[in-house]
Amino acid sequence: MRSWAAACANCHGTGGHAQPGNESLAGANKDEMLKKLMDFKSGAKPATIMNQLAKGYSDEQLAAITAWFAAQKK
Repeated sequence: MRSWAAACANCHGTGGHAQPGNESLAGANKDEMLKKLMDFKSGAKPATIMNQLAKGYSDEQLAAITAWFAAQKK
């Protein structure tokens, strides 16, 4: 899970602690994060890059990634 989540660090910061201007994921609600990712993946939520990134993961991988971020301290 951590290795899959590492790809998110460029925008969302190491361990989900983003720099100002980007969304921090550490400690966020896993169900809300997963819904956003699934919406990006399906195209229901428009995006410039997240829709492409989400398509590169299975639903199970996205669930594992969101669980990992949710477990991190804010």
